[in-house]
Amino acid sequence: MAPGGSPAENFVDIWDYNLDKEFEKVRDLATDYHYIAVDTEYPGLVARPLGDFRHNHGEYQYLMLKSNVDMLRIIQIGITFFDEYGRTPPGAHTFQFHFKFSMSSDMYAQDSIELLQEAGIQFDEHARQGIDPIHFAELLITSGLILSRQVRWITFQGGYDFAYLVKLLTSLKLPREEAKFVEVHRKFFPLTYDVKYLMKSVKQLKGGLQDVALTLELERVGPQHQAGSDAYLTGRCFFRMREMYFDNKIDDTKYCGFVAGFGTTVNGPAVQSMGPTNVVTAGDGGSS
Repeated sequence: MAPGGSPAENFVDIWDYNLDKEFEKVRDLATDYHYIAVDTEYPGLVARPLGDFRHNHGEYQYLMLKSNVDMLRIIQIGITFFDEYGRTPPGAHTFQFHFKFSMSSDMYAQDSIELLQEAGIQFDEHARQGIDPIHFAELLITSGLILSRQVRWITFQGGYDFAYLVKLLTSLKLPREEAKFVEVHRKFFPLTYDVKYLMKSVKQLKGGLQDVALTLELERVGPQHQAGSDAYLTGRCFFRMREMYFDNKIDDTKYCGFVAGFGTTVNGPAVQSMGPTNVVTAGDGGSS
């Protein structure tokens, strides 16, 4: 549990009826807390791309992501605010957004829905009181959280997280080419860290988010497979890793802008080294 209150005080559940009111708190926090951990919950995988991808696994991965994100609806988004030292705000710091989703009319993978039901997600409430994605996108675009080089986003294997966010923000299907998607992604989210990508440099850490948290001796708050709990744990893993394995400083030229799950041909640093002084500046980064 973070300092400053109980889980009930630290976590805020947001539905259609309280979205505007709670988003005012999100805007306020964005002015002082510039590290944001994010997680999404979505209805699994229902489609696979057709074709011969034996020599281009990266293309297959992206087309798998695109075909599913294009067809499916987001269920939850969780975000947690941290400052540069890994501290959360007093009071509410994690916001869990519940989106409109109907099991009678929306597509889903049965095993994924069962997992989310076991985690406590109430699909009848999503159908009745879920957030309209368009309204959410309007608030997010003007929130100060995106299109900003002050904000740093933290994910755990964040390809699908960012894909659903880009779909929400554009109200469009994802681009056909992964390089174009990365271009759009970096426009909205210029600076990102992916815990799964950082793990490539830490041989002691393996597995999924819960495995990493156990190795780092971090206790989960809230139910696994709910976006708020996963976002909070993702952020705490990032800052614990930074402290234990990176001497409290992440080299942005090596780790900022890489997202686990994207093809290596389009992944690349979101900041560029400016010479021996090790000054860095935000830029487009990578090859596309």
